[in-house]
Amino acid sequence: MTRRKGLTQNQVLALKPRAKRYFHADPELAGHYVRVMPTCAKTYAAVARDPYGKQIWHTIGSVDVFKIEEAREAARDIIKRIRAGKPPVEPPPIKPDSYASVAENWVKRHVVAKKLRSRYEIERVLNKYVLPHWGTRDFIDIKRSDIASLLDLIEDDHGKRQADATLAIIRGISNWYGTRHDTYISPFTRGMRRSTAKARDRILTDGELRKVWQAASTGTFGAFVKMLFYTVQRRGVVLRMRWADISDDGVWTIPTEDRAKGNAGSLQLPAQVLAIIKALPRISGNPFVFAGRGDGPIIGVSKPKVQFDQQCKLASHWTLHDARRTSRSLLPRCGVRPDVSERLMGHTLPGVEGIYDRHAYSDEKADALKRLAGLIDEIVNGEPSGKVVKMKPKARANA
Repeated sequence: MTRRKGLTQNQVLALKPRAKRYFHADPELAGHYVRVMPTCAKTYAAVARDPYGKQIWHTIGSVDVFKIEEAREAARDIIKRIRAGKPPVEPPPIKPDSYASVAENWVKRHVVAKKLRSRYEIERVLNKYVLPHWGTRDFIDIKRSDIASLLDLIEDDHGKRQADATLAIIRGISNWYGTRHDTYISPFTRGMRRSTAKARDRILTDGELRKVWQAASTGTFGAFVKMLFYTVQRRGVVLRMRWADISDDGVWTIPTEDRAKGNAGSLQLPAQVLAIIKALPRISGNPFVFAGRGDGPIIGVSKPKVQFDQQCKLASHWTLHDARRTSRSLLPRCGVRPDVSERLMGHTLPGVEGIYDRHAYSDEKADALKRLAGLIDEIVNGEPSGKVVKMKPKARANA
């Protein structure tokens, strides 16, 4: 039997870069690799699956710092820890009032306590953009120049909007910390935003809608996109639709959640929407129509949206929220009254009407969705729906 060859330090250093990053396996230890970048940089990495089956990668260090024997020994320990359900390496103890400890306390006492719906995004931003740079630093040592440097880094790699989203979170942590300490002075000031916020006015033209519909003809994400146009609801509301929320006669009751914006209440869904829902698979143990992993709904839509855009090939960028704006703009073409359109979107009407008019408008909203679905079908298929109201020309006044 031929013995497997080993991997020496000289062989590691001799590995040539390629056009794309690749991993060279260590024949002496399964799960241990040399990561070779197109820039010639080489690092050791270990990979294993935790008790829940999730694959976890951990970078050990550069080949210039670690010898192959040292990296292999570190990889053995890392693989054991991952398989045991532990972090790849023992995390260092957090000092009192480090940025990580303050951020953790803020999440606990502010984000979780107030049941903020943005908790997942807040924790993602902190873990990805902030804590790797500031986590072990003393909170009060973060200066204005540190903030500017961090925002520069985020802006360069991820854009102005992500930099501003991060700014809002770290500013909130600083303001919260200031309410609990007598001498703390916040380093934040006006003018730190990287972009000028402005309301979007993008709606899809009929031609663009036809391209979107063609791309949405198959797949779960395509069904989700169609639902956004047909129902005029926010994407989070559609993603959290449960099978139990839909009655046998096709009425979708949107549950009211803590700290959520107003919603449309109960909606009689048109036949087009019910057909989409009926075609979606039911996942055992998952109550959501758009089922994600485990027992939750689909969470991330950014990557599917990028792939979807490659199929649509629209001339200019559009967002999923533009679907809601587009459908709202189509409602007047169907002859739907503005007040019914606003109630269909879950908006609270201003003034006396919003306070005293408590009628459910169930029939009116059902008719509006039916008209909208008919108009969308007419646009994307070129088939008359019979639901679009043609306005009569105004009679001329006698001369």
